[in-house]
Amino acid sequence: MTTTRPELPAARFRLRWRRRPFTHHNRLAAAVVLVNALVAFGVDSAQAVADLVVANVALAVLIRQQHVVNLLFRLATSAPTTWPLRVRWSLGKVYHFGGLHVGAALCATAWFAVAAWTLPDPLTWTILALMAAMVVFALPGLRARRHDVFERVHRFAGWTVLALFALHSSRQPDFVGSTRFWLLLLVVGSVVLPWTRLRRVPVRISRPSRHVALVSFDYGVTPFAGSSTAVSRNPLLEWHSFANVPTPGRTGFRLTISRAGDWTGSLIDDLPTHLWVKGVPTAGVGNIDKLFTRVVWVATGSGIGPCLPHLLSRGTPSRLVWSTRTPRETYGDGLVDEIEAVQPDALVWDTVRDGKPDLVELALRAHREFGAEAVICISNKKTTWHVVEELEARGVPAFGAIWDS
Repeated sequence: MTTTRPELPAARFRLRWRRRPFTHHNRLAAAVVLVNALVAFGVDSAQAVADLVVANVALAVLIRQQHVVNLLFRLATSAPTTWPLRVRWSLGKVYHFGGLHVGAALCATAWFAVAAWTLPDPLTWTILALMAAMVVFALPGLRARRHDVFERVHRFAGWTVLALFALHSSRQPDFVGSTRFWLLLLVVGSVVLPWTRLRRVPVRISRPSRHVALVSFDYGVTPFAGSSTAVSRNPLLEWHSFANVPTPGRTGFRLTISRAGDWTGSLIDDLPTHLWVKGVPTAGVGNIDKLFTRVVWVATGSGIGPCLPHLLSRGTPSRLVWSTRTPRETYGDGLVDEIEAVQPDALVWDTVRDGKPDLVELALRAHREFGAEAVICISNKKTTWHVVEELEARGVPAFGAIWDS
């Protein structure tokens, strides 16, 4: 199957505007930088620089706080489906909020570099070095190649920066009770809050194949469809988030974990009896299905996991396109039967039997035949970006994870 590109000038412009680097994520990051640049014209003291550092740090941290993320999704998805599609299309991009985190983190580091230049001392330069290290290891290429290092630098350097910055600020007169004091206290509380819910919980793991583990939890939490849970085997070193799969009428939830690296491979091989969890279930991209009257879910491989709770809940009418290798052998008869029971018209493409599909063409066909308003793609980074960008260039609202964290 082949996919024809749009030829009209307006369509070509839309294609370019929807592609990287002009994503909503990057636009938000640029907006934060622009606001800071404009504010810079009014900065006239070291105290103003310090205030801007704390304000940007607060934005960078709070926008990632689980309760704030859930609030953002709740507000964005509260729009009725009677609103114009163009408005709901934009609201559906709420998951690009990470652009605010990136822009604020960069600006906080830049402002602190100004502070270090004007008031140099060992403590200031230590803080700046740690902030710079966090920025460097967060660069997309380095983060992808050294994700474990990125995560540990981000966590431990971030904690150290907060402690040292509090020490640095406490040396200044009138710090206690100032705006900076309360903002810093809010940031510390935001960082600590998820760790107050740290617990080691029992799990039941079934392994339908060497490629997949189905992990079941029932420790008193039944998350909402479209949320994720962070799990760990060593809570100080490494955390991984997976989409929750609650089943209507049952307590607890499942995670679908495929072999995608050392950590997931070890879990599938070892089948541990307990895992660590922290924080609260956090909204993800799948939540935006509420904004539309009908949606098409496009999944590859274990991307079926984030789709499954929405299919089971039957909230928004949907049609599934699932591309995977030998689905029953890989994921087990039970899971496939569960999918077919709620999606009798689903297109399940076996890549071993049918070859590599043109997911854009399959999504367009399902979108047209089902009368859907939007397409949500859950796949690997390369495939997700390709499907989303190609569909949006054709005027179809499309959404998928952006791997910004």
